[in-house]
Amino acid sequence: MDNLAKESVVRKPSLALIGAPTDIGAGHRGGSMGPEALRVAGLKQALERLGYSVEDRGNLNGPVNPDQPPVDGYRHLPEVVEWCTSVRDGVRGILEDDKFPILLGGDHCLAIGSLAGLAQYCAARGEAYSVLWLDAHADYNTAEVSPSGNIHGMPLAVATGHGPKGLVDLGPATPFLDPERVVQIGIRSVDAVEKRLVVSSGMEVHDMRRIDENGMRHTMEEALYLLKGLGGHVHVSFDVDFLDPSIAPGVGTTVPGGPTYREAQLCMEMIHDSGLMRSLDLMELNPAYDIRNATADLTVDLVESLFGQQILSRHDAAL
Repeated sequence: MDNLAKESVVRKPSLALIGAPTDIGAGHRGGSMGPEALRVAGLKQALERLGYSVEDRGNLNGPVNPDQPPVDGYRHLPEVVEWCTSVRDGVRGILEDDKFPILLGGDHCLAIGSLAGLAQYCAARGEAYSVLWLDAHADYNTAEVSPSGNIHGMPLAVATGHGPKGLVDLGPATPFLDPERVVQIGIRSVDAVEKRLVVSSGMEVHDMRRIDENGMRHTMEEALYLLKGLGGHVHVSFDVDFLDPSIAPGVGTTVPGGPTYREAQLCMEMIHDSGLMRSLDLMELNPAYDIRNATADLTVDLVESLFGQQILSRHDAAL
């Protein structure tokens, strides 16, 4: 089969970008500028150069950040519920239009909305879904153990049923995510009590020590093998603080010791090669902490690899 015939066999999905410009769940302001920074860095144009049809649906609307202290263990809970409801409906709508959603954050509390929308979509079709979570943090805090009350540290706990009623009820059922269908990569910052919750949850966690010991290739082979075995829709949630801050300073919660540029590229390339990814979050980009939009440029570079950019075509290189 020649190259043209091969390309015709694999239909590229139509992509739809949707922005959620808020830092409502974070402890640092500035994440609300993330969607525009990704647009300025040329995300849509980069994906179009790879041959994808890309629709930019603009930004969702929601309440402003009141910048208030926690109430009953949660900061800005009513506002987070409103934002996540909009994200849920937006992501579900894109999926129902038979398009591939790319959520532009915004802080990681918004993943509650994207997971809820995905859960509704999959439940209506009798399909299971799994999550590949690329992050420096486990994001499994609850109000009882969170030192800050910031909900961007709680999205996986909420989705798996541990959280306030306004959020855990956003999906088709409570919980709306099975923790045994979650695979985390790059974890290196977990709060003291949160560690026990993560270990008991049943999530598959590949922390940075595991990556140091086994290498990114072996780690990703294990993660993707598990996700393939689970079947169903695979959602990738990419928190930019997954990356080492030496290459990605533009986040509010930097944690040293993350993946290098080449480790991150390999991770993204292997996700693409697996053919499993069907929806994507791009979260926690904070231009207020960036240097000349370098972290947004790097994020777009990595997204290109997620969608098939290669140093050389593997087929052509084998000729």
